Amino acid sequence: MGWYEDELGWPTTGTLPPGLVTGVRFDALDVPAEAGFAMLNRFPRPGLLGPVALDGHRIALLVAAGSAEELPGLLEWLEWGGIPLDLTALGSGAVLRAPAHPDWGRREAAFDRSAPVWLRPPRPGCEVESSVPALRVAGEADGTGVPIGLAALVAALATACHRITLRTRDQDQPWAFSYASRMVAGTRPRSLTS
Repeated sequence: MGWYEDELGWPTTGTLPPGLVTGVRFDALDVPAEAGFAMLNRFPRPGLLGPVALDGHRIALLVAAGSAEELPGLLEWLEWGGIPLDLTALGSGAVLRAPAHPDWGRREAAFDRSAPVWLRPPRPGCEVESSVPALRVAGEADGTGVPIGLAALVAALATACHRITLRTRDQDQPWAFSYASRMVAGTRPRSLTS
């Protein structure tokens, strides 16, 4: 795909179907589509998240190179360590399936009719390094299109992934300690039993 190499300067695998090599110009956070769409709704301005691709039932959010190595420590720091989340990172040595050119539809992609598509495509002439979330100490998302920090993105994605996990678990398991779950368990609060 000459578009990735020539216009964006992104390394590809050079195979068919093409793949985007992660860990060089960017890494990717891979989450269920539901969690990814929650992020798109939460950060509606395109400049806040960077490029985002849909591949079947998964969404890949491009983040700064090196973020994959930071993810386990960041999840631990955010107090998500040890909690199973459907959140993975593609970093050095990994390959992301190349989405079809943003001007093509899935069916028009000559190389693969099931190819992923861009939900928020990369912009030619815009350095990917400045358009993706990164781990940084200072700098917040503002009106100038500065992307949100990696910590804020991972925290929001972890929460969204955890909500999906809770919702898809066995429905006989009551959630937390809400009034509804306590009533189902037969342990209603005193204010409702007196």
